[in-house]
Amino acid sequence: MNKSLTKARVFAALALIILTLSFTFPMIGFHGTLNKIDEGKSDEISSFSKSVWNFYNQGRYKSVTTPKEAHNDLDKMIEATAEIGPASLPIWAVSLEAPNYPKDAFPEGIPVFFHFDGYSGEVHEMNTINHYVGMDPMWVGGTIEREIGIYALLLLSLAIVYFMAYNSKILNYIMLVPASLPLLFIADYSFWLYWFGHNLHDWGMFKIKPFMPTVFGDGKIAQFTTHSYPTIGFYIILAISLLSLLAFFAKQKALKETNA
Repeated sequence: MNKSLTKARVFAALALIILTLSFTFPMIGFHGTLNKIDEGKSDEISSFSKSVWNFYNQGRYKSVTTPKEAHNDLDKMIEATAEIGPASLPIWAVSLEAPNYPKDAFPEGIPVFFHFDGYSGEVHEMNTINHYVGMDPMWVGGTIEREIGIYALLLLSLAIVYFMAYNSKILNYIMLVPASLPLLFIADYSFWLYWFGHNLHDWGMFKIKPFMPTVFGDGKIAQFTTHSYPTIGFYIILAISLLSLLAFFAKQKALKETNA
C-alpha cells in the first residue's frame, strides 16, 4: 500500500478516535438526560447515561455549594439539586469577577464552561449577573447549535470514515471540515457574544451601551471583570484540526503519486 495513503488513514483514524472519545460518545451517552432532570423524570435516566456522566465529570468544576460526596455521582447531584452540565469536554471557559462574591469561594470569578451541547459551571449565577446588566440568560444563545451538535458530529464522523475507506479527490476535502473546527467554534462563539452584547433589555438594574464582550483574554462588563480563555476541549479540537490537515495533505500526496 502507498505509504502516504497509510499515513492519511492513520492520521484520520486518530482524529476520529479523539473526536469520538472527547465529544461524540459522551454527547450520545448523555443525550436527553438534562431534559429528563428538568422535567422531574430522573427515574427514567438509564444507568449507562449516569455512568457516562460520572466518568467524564471526574475532576470537573463543581459549585462550592455542592456536597463533595455528590461531585462525581449523578444520582447525588440530582438529589442535591446541584447544577448539572453536559458530559462532553468543555471547550471555552468564561468567568466574571463580581464585587459582591467572595474571593475565597470564587478566586478567579464565577466560572461558566461552553460545550458543543450546552453549558456547565455556575450557569445560574451567570444568568443572575446577565439579568442585572440587562442581558439574556445563557440558554438563549446557541440554541440551534446545541440542538444539532450531536448530529453534526455524527455526520462528521461518518465523513471521516468515508475518507479512510475511499480514495477520492472530492472526499479528500472532507478533512478540511474537522481541520476548521477551532475557527468554526471561535466564529460562532464570537457571534453569540456580539449578539448578547447588542441585544440588551430594560430589565437590568442600570442601562449599559451595546458592546462586544471580550472573546479572548480579560475585559470588562459594567463593574465586572471578565476572563475568557480556552479550556481542555479547545486544545482537543486543535489536535483534531492538526491531524485532519496531516491526513488531507498525506492523501493529496498519495493521489498524486498513484496518478503519476
